[in-house]
Amino acid sequence: MENTYISRKVREENAKFSRLNVIIIGGGLVGSLCACVFAKRGYKVTLYEKRPDPRKTTACNGRSINLALSHRGRKTLRLVGLELSIMESSIAMKGRMIHPVAGETSSIPYDLVNNQCIYSVGRNFLNQILLNAAEKHEGVTLVFKHKLSDVNFEENTLKLINQETKEIITETADLIIGADGAFSCLRGFMQKRFLYDLTQSYIEHGYMELRVPASRGHKLRNNHLHIWPRGTFMMIALPNQDSSWTVTLFMPFKQFKSITDPEKLLNFFSNTFTDALELIGKEELVQTFFTSNPAPLITVKCGQYHMGDRFLIIGDAAHAMVPFYGQGMNAGFEDCTILNNLLNEHKDNVKASIEAFSEQRRQDVHAVCDLALYNYKEMRDLVTTRSFKFRKTLDGVLSKWLPEIWTPLYNSVSFSHMEYHKCLENKLWQDKVLKRIFQMISTILILVFATIIYVFLSVK
Repeated sequence: MENTYISRKVREENAKFSRLNVIIIGGGLVGSLCACVFAKRGYKVTLYEKRPDPRKTTACNGRSINLALSHRGRKTLRLVGLELSIMESSIAMKGRMIHPVAGETSSIPYDLVNNQCIYSVGRNFLNQILLNAAEKHEGVTLVFKHKLSDVNFEENTLKLINQETKEIITETADLIIGADGAFSCLRGFMQKRFLYDLTQSYIEHGYMELRVPASRGHKLRNNHLHIWPRGTFMMIALPNQDSSWTVTLFMPFKQFKSITDPEKLLNFFSNTFTDALELIGKEELVQTFFTSNPAPLITVKCGQYHMGDRFLIIGDAAHAMVPFYGQGMNAGFEDCTILNNLLNEHKDNVKASIEAFSEQRRQDVHAVCDLALYNYKEMRDLVTTRSFKFRKTLDGVLSKWLPEIWTPLYNSVSFSHMEYHKCLENKLWQDKVLKRIFQMISTILILVFATIIYVFLSVK
């Protein structure tokens, strides 16, 4: 049966507020931060989350517990006054620490000129901070264990089912936001609409999380993201506040399946990740590997992010991407900043704002999805090549000499607010410039060499 009690209560409470009434589906990172942004605008916000309150459980639901926070995400946290408190509990990562199969480790800084860093932060910790911050606002209501069950885009209504009592409630609002992740339920209803454009793709690689305990964490050099690049697969490690490290193994599913017993697993690690085996521990590795399943990596691209004049999806619901550029959370947080700016620009006109969001954001998030896929190849393979190291050094030198003209790709993505598609265009322009310069240098050298030979033969 339908229970309209919550709906009536929302409408009654809304009379206290002079501005918009908003519903957010999804209480993860982007949803909870979005609630903070809207509360700061004076909106009445009701957030629905299908899971239990994550502040009362330790479950991670299979998702990575470590995230890389960079400039785009920090900007939105700054907007709601949370940047400082979160940065105090994060760990700076100033570069990549490369672990070859044999030989010494080497550090590749992210920023050779200004020493800028990205920051490792725990997902659960960050989610709790954001939910607590949202809940402190008078105009925000958090409702857990409620799952979206139906959407009527013509009537602008939602039906949600209480996961415990199975009661159904019907809701409506001036603006309805879907921030419910890569497998978004709201997007699922949008996909059923005529001519809704969407692509969803998986790569043949999956990931599995392992761990270096705090007792051995000191053996890894701090303030780095550690990478074990192995050509077609890799492993990475991010630091935690308790001195432990979260280790993530990325490789093809068929390779995961080929490791069928502890002996094969230990041989594989002994030959491939020798130093990491000691850090993780043999017993811990075997236990985790054979009690876990590798998780898939998905990319989602949508042709538009709004539906009708009230519905909008943001974050992973709108643009899920593989994690190799560390931009999934940052792009989702940036969505909140952009939406906030558009609501300012259009004076709280929801229809105009969400239509402008679709138009403005599409090209950028498609670009960063592509960049994330490219960066997997860079991390697992190219970081070990001389050409990569040479280009990294050259980018650093040119950036120092020509700071207004030359911004390396990684810096533009992680340490600026340049639109993602312009970051990619800038990289392509830089590639063309360098190609032409090297062609000119080669031509000059050939001419000089030919002239020397000609003079030598003439004198002879």
